[in-house]
Amino acid sequence: MHAFTEKDIRASFVNASLRERNAIIVPDLAHVGWDDLDYLGWRDPKQPLAGFIVVPVDDEPVGILLRQAEQRTRTRPQCSWCEDVTLPNDVVLFGAKRAGKAGRNGDTVGTLLCERFECSVNARRPMPPAYLGFDVRAARQRRIEALRAHAEGFARDIRDGA
Repeated sequence: MHAFTEKDIRASFVNASLRERNAIIVPDLAHVGWDDLDYLGWRDPKQPLAGFIVVPVDDEPVGILLRQAEQRTRTRPQCSWCEDVTLPNDVVLFGAKRAGKAGRNGDTVGTLLCERFECSVNARRPMPPAYLGFDVRAARQRRIEALRAHAEGFARDIRDGA
């Protein structure tokens, strides 16, 4: 993922009002490891149920304001994006209103995501060989590509409303 500026990030939010965009507290971008990210995600400590993600779609940032469901799941779910079955973190349900008229009409989309958006780290974590001759590097690359496809598909769904 290539680096985005704070201005790029604020302008990228497709499902937030101008007031909501201006209220977003953007993380310190100087300390972001852009080369190891497939999307940028963060939480605002002042808004415990809000989440923010920026996904590159056709090399342009698509920002999405997420709302965490207040109710926790009864069982331990799997993240829909990184699909890691040995997660060291919690997975929660996030909802996002669609962009444009669909969002204004109350149309939303939900997804299960790592609570602190650790998907990029999870996809890059070395996995034990499944069998003799197992190509660990190729499997890792497939996981990264799958994560990017899931994130981009979600961002397109929210942005395009389809």
